[in-house]
Amino acid sequence: MKTYNKSDAAIANLTPEQRRVTQHGGTEHSGTGAYLYNHEPGIYVDIVSGEPLFTSSDKFESGCGWPSFTKPIEPAYINELRDTSHNMIRTEVRSVHGDSHLGHVFPDGPQDRGGLRYCINSASLRFIHRDGMEAEGYGEYLNQVEDK
Repeated sequence: MKTYNKSDAAIANLTPEQRRVTQHGGTEHSGTGAYLYNHEPGIYVDIVSGEPLFTSSDKFESGCGWPSFTKPIEPAYINELRDTSHNMIRTEVRSVHGDSHLGHVFPDGPQDRGGLRYCINSASLRFIHRDGMEAEGYGEYLNQVEDK
C-alpha cells in the first residue's frame, strides 16, 4: 500500500500560490484554477502528500468558479473542520496526511449524487490522467474513473 506524507521537500517545491493556499488557508481567485475546466479522466491528489482525493467521475460543473466534486475517493483522507473565518460558518476541507487546506464543502451539490459540493482550489491538487495512474501507484482507483 502506498504511503502519503507531508515533507519539507514537498513544501519547498510548491509555487507561491500553492503554498499560500495549502499552507496558509488561502483561496485562489474564482475562475482562475488550472483544473476548473479539466474534463480528462483521472484522479486529483494532494499536491503536498499525494493522497488520492477526488476522481474526474465525481467532478461536476457547479458554476461557483472552482472545481467541484460530489464526494472524496477515500473519506478517510479528508478532514472536515468548522471554519468561522470571514464572518461565516463553513466546513473547511483538509487532507489528512498533507494537512493541506483544500477548500470547503457545502450542502448545495447535486441531490441525486448525495447533495454535497466539495469546492476545491486547483492549487491544492495535482491531476493524474487515467493513463498514468497505474505507473504512479494509483491503479487501485482505476475502477472509479469513468469516461464522461
